[in-house]
Amino acid sequence: MPQHEAIVAEIPRLRRYARALTGDAVRADDLVQDTLERACQKWSLWHPPAAAPAEHVHKALRGWLLAIMHNLHANQWRQAARQPQAPWDESLDPGHDPGAQTTLRLDLERALARLSPTAREVLLLVGMEQLSYAETADTLGVPIGTVMSRLSRARAQLRQLMEGGAPARAVLKAVK
Repeated sequence: MPQHEAIVAEIPRLRRYARALTGDAVRADDLVQDTLERACQKWSLWHPPAAAPAEHVHKALRGWLLAIMHNLHANQWRQAARQPQAPWDESLDPGHDPGAQTTLRLDLERALARLSPTAREVLLLVGMEQLSYAETADTLGVPIGTVMSRLSRARAQLRQLMEGGAPARAVLKAVK
């Protein structure tokens, strides 16, 4: 499969990860677009594993694209932290339909949003994208031990937020 077809094949996975990372479909699509643009600009830096089976080449490409997305998201997050923003009103989002989502999914999305960006990234890469600890470490540019400790803390915090019942939901609503 030519490289451009391999990139196109990764778009659904990139969109899923970006959506979970940002919590917003529009921002996720922008992040995917930025990732693909950066990948095209930096294509000369991509070096597939030598004499590797196609499966390993695809995994390496996926890791490279996810690393680009991670770095772009981190830069955007840092930039947004420097600029004050008005509170977001979900009723202004034309795609927002509260009846279409279950309470559990809303609680999970809100709980994920409460996690620190570093914890959320590790949890999503390992849990949703099914990357190994080593692949996650490579993607994020951190040691495997850091991935393992961040993942452990993220899972514990997410579990606490989800099992918290009414008090956790009240806290999550206050953050909204």
